[in-house]
Amino acid sequence: MLSEYLKDNINFVDNVFSWEEAIKIGAKPLLEKGYITPKYVEDMITNVKKNGSYIVIVPDIAMPHARNEGGVIKTGISFLKLKNHTVFPEDKEVSILLTLAAKDNSEHLELLSNLSSILIEEDVREKFKNYNTKEEILNLIRTVE
Repeated sequence: MLSEYLKDNINFVDNVFSWEEAIKIGAKPLLEKGYITPKYVEDMITNVKKNGSYIVIVPDIAMPHARNEGGVIKTGISFLKLKNHTVFPEDKEVSILLTLAAKDNSEHLELLSNLSSILIEEDVREKFKNYNTKEEILNLIRTVE
């Protein structure tokens, strides 16, 4: 399931100027497909400014998201890998962003379950961080789905 959601939503970028820009670039595939509105992107940035870097879910990996207050049209997720990390508040370094857009409080739970299967295993996380092609990322996800 996760691989299907990510299939056309994986991007790689060398550098970003800020964590805010990383969130905007990470959200771009969802925005372009009409899954989210620009307001949702701003809501994700506001969340971090208000609540700190709680979105850094394991070292080096963040999951930007926000409450759906009309900004999410369809549930989706995107993957962004930065060649050079960015620094979120509280000096948390991040090089992978998994941007989550949940239409309601339950539709995304299976996505999160699949994602936790990946992130719970350290060796799988390391592969996730070291892979540099869409095919490698998708194949890794398919092995744990």
